[in-house]
Amino acid sequence: MRHKILNYINGKLIPSGNNHFLDNINPATGTVYSRLPDSEAADVADAVAAAEKAFAEWSTCRAEVRARYLNRIADLIAQRLDDFARAETTDTGKPLQLSRTVDIPRAVRNFRFFAAGALHFASESHWNAGTSFHFTLRQPVGVAGCISPWNLPLYLLSWKIAPALAAGCTVVAKPSELTPMTAFLLAKVCMQAGLPKGVLNIVHGYGNKAGHALCAHPGVKAISFTGGTHTGKAIAQTTAAHFKKLSLELGGKNPTIIFADCDFDKMLDTTLRSSFSNQGQICLCGSRILIEESLYPEFRKAFIERVKKLKVGDPLSKSTDLGAVISTTHLEKIMRYITLAQHDGGTLLTGGRLVKPKGRCRNGYFAEPTVMEGVDPHCAINQEEVFGPVVTLLPFKTEEEALAVANGTPYGLAATLWTRNLSRALRIAEQIQSGIVWINCWMERDLRTPFGGVKQSGVGREGGWEAFRFFTEPKNVCIQP
Repeated sequence: MRHKILNYINGKLIPSGNNHFLDNINPATGTVYSRLPDSEAADVADAVAAAEKAFAEWSTCRAEVRARYLNRIADLIAQRLDDFARAETTDTGKPLQLSRTVDIPRAVRNFRFFAAGALHFASESHWNAGTSFHFTLRQPVGVAGCISPWNLPLYLLSWKIAPALAAGCTVVAKPSELTPMTAFLLAKVCMQAGLPKGVLNIVHGYGNKAGHALCAHPGVKAISFTGGTHTGKAIAQTTAAHFKKLSLELGGKNPTIIFADCDFDKMLDTTLRSSFSNQGQICLCGSRILIEESLYPEFRKAFIERVKKLKVGDPLSKSTDLGAVISTTHLEKIMRYITLAQHDGGTLLTGGRLVKPKGRCRNGYFAEPTVMEGVDPHCAINQEEVFGPVVTLLPFKTEEEALAVANGTPYGLAATLWTRNLSRALRIAEQIQSGIVWINCWMERDLRTPFGGVKQSGVGREGGWEAFRFFTEPKNVCIQP
């Protein structure tokens, strides 16, 4: 059965104006299971018009009112958690258990956090004794464009639209054309929650059509994008001509730095997870593992043993550790990087092959978790974002060498450091070129903290009060008695 996905514009579910649809493929089976609108600039224009019309009332209503809607949406997603989890797994190919226990609950948490944040956000004020009182009035910027990626579709979509709505903006969202189903379910939830029409609009389709139209539309005042660095550059060029506010969360080539004095068991468990969660298709995964030379033989042996035990297969099976990668094109890209690394002198320690599960997933897009060593830090696989279940092992002798290798890429999103030496930990955290540093942990998030990268990993910050600041403009007001 093929489900028909529709756009959500001005409170209604409608097809694109051209009535054309794109196939949506389940990567675990390689079969089409739904169809989505092939939206164009006219559909985006309709969505922006609806958002502009809704902005006057939404931006001026009390924060408590906006918070109630966001909490109601969170309640409804939580009530339908299994439906959302199955939709995400069917769209992405990731294990159902991951969708059910991590991704969808985190989306719920995003709505709840920013609903609460809307009630507690404070702006600055200054009293110049006897002369004047100054305060900063933060007002919603207008219509916000939110463009989300395919790897964490609802989690990252909610990460953008929840703070925008909480701040008083109206939104036009463009989910990835590869993973549209959870956004479609969200539209239905918004209708059930009674969200006023035009406050949130969701337009499906290709990035070079619907996404470009959204970025170029003069009525859209801010763009929040998560995705690849190449697309981010194109968006920056498009939005610059309109002086739009811009937040870009882009690629990563994240180092995991392991010193010999680490808590070995905890490090091994976490590094396995940080390497291969969601088939390595998370921008925060550690794809370069740097190990102090004295620990290298022990780590190499233990890590390879653990990787070989990981089960690749049907995402619906409870015993599956890694599901399918997102598409046949992406699978081919991953395999090309592995082959290129071998040509560059790398040694394949485990993995490196396609997987063909039996049964319903026999035509799906599966790859073995892969570990390589002996690849120069400057080779492509250590410089470019593979975004798959592939890691390289890089032994180092000194702290200075580890820092040089860790910082030696165009990216700077996240880094993980394992050591019991607090002085070393703080010293490296200060020197590493990364927007996020985890010490003796990975993927621990406090939503009050800013999120984002440096260098080609992005521009701006999301999360916490930074999100409210992004979706608002400051107006300084001065009063004299």
